[in-house]
Amino acid sequence: MEQIGVVGLSYRHAGVQQVARLSIERTNLPERLPALRAALGVSELLYLGTCNRVEVLYATGDGLPAGDLRAEVLEQLTGQPPPPGHAPRLLRAWAGESAIEHVLLVACGLDSAQAGEREIAAQLRLAWESAREAGTSGPLLNRLLGEALGMANRVQRLRSGVRPPSLADLAVERMLSHLGEARSPVALIGVSPMTRRCGLALAAAGIPLVIVNRTLAAAEAFAAEVGGRAVGLETFRAQPVPVAGLVLAAGGGTAVLGEPTLERLAAPDAGRPLAIDFGVPPNLEPEAARRARIERIGMDELVQAVEEQRLSELLRLAPVRAAIDERLTRLRAEMASRAIGPRLAELREAFERIAAEEAERALGAQLHTLDAAQREAVRRLTERVAHSLVHLPISGLRAAAPHTTTDVLEAFFREAHLRRRGGSGDTSAP
Repeated sequence: MEQIGVVGLSYRHAGVQQVARLSIERTNLPERLPALRAALGVSELLYLGTCNRVEVLYATGDGLPAGDLRAEVLEQLTGQPPPPGHAPRLLRAWAGESAIEHVLLVACGLDSAQAGEREIAAQLRLAWESAREAGTSGPLLNRLLGEALGMANRVQRLRSGVRPPSLADLAVERMLSHLGEARSPVALIGVSPMTRRCGLALAAAGIPLVIVNRTLAAAEAFAAEVGGRAVGLETFRAQPVPVAGLVLAAGGGTAVLGEPTLERLAAPDAGRPLAIDFGVPPNLEPEAARRARIERIGMDELVQAVEEQRLSELLRLAPVRAAIDERLTRLRAEMASRAIGPRLAELREAFERIAAEEAERALGAQLHTLDAAQREAVRRLTERVAHSLVHLPISGLRAAAPHTTTDVLEAFFREAHLRRRGGSGDTSAP
């Protein structure tokens, strides 16, 4: 457990603009992830970037406990060394059990802007796929992410029949209010968990949809699902379809719609659409929207609107929190047992080796008159005694491992490493 660490920030303590500043564009992940892993000196690494959080999950090698890498992570994400003390003020850090607990809470939506939302599980799965494709996710992070996403699925089963809240729900409410009785078309820019949820809800309300995406095939697949029209992003930029609303969640490090496109969308004969922008950084530059006189609702406004509901939603999710605590306890024991397994095997081998050596020493000295059958009986007895004796410390160490630190266990093995002393046949700990 102590090999796993997390460094990151979310809208709740740093603000959306800081999240945007540290974001890595998804298309750059195959190149950036291996370089980031090497720069941080870790064995495994995963990057999670959403509209309201940026987090780097990592695991160290050779059983070393995860250290505080906030300064190193900030330097790598911004491209320059942070001023003294800036990284601890801006970023949060978790290590060991607290890191694993944090990942479980994130996967289950308990750390999201809208507590209980499910989109984060899909985003975490995409981040895991990117890390595996880049070759930076290994056995420890694979085990953790598999557990976290499995826990998220279990939570969904616990809450079957209950529609979890989402920022997308708030976006749909705002859009329907803007449309009023009209059933004017709305454009969804980007195919993502957020636009997908918005699209399904808007389609259910009878709103015509225009699905816009860089990759036309992805837009066509989603358009077929919601009964909408698919348009490539470049085509939409050059000749935007008249729409009464825009929902943007396209990712990327720059705005996806420039001022010429916005001016066409806001032409007097077309009306002025409402733009709801989930992009971090913004998919629609606030100043460009203002100049085009298009009302833009960004992540800051959406997060502020849902923050008041967060406490009541967390109280409703108390059974989910209890399920996470239960799973964390089992996971702690499992990972501790797995980590200590090779050392226990070494301890068993040490007991058996010392017992066998002492038996052979006795058979060559005090017991040299025994015949072959008697000598074999001594060897078998010695082996059984060694097995019985080593069972006691192994059982105790397995029980203690989930409740102590790596340093304490290492100190035990260091001091209890049995070896021969002198030539008298005595053995003791060094």
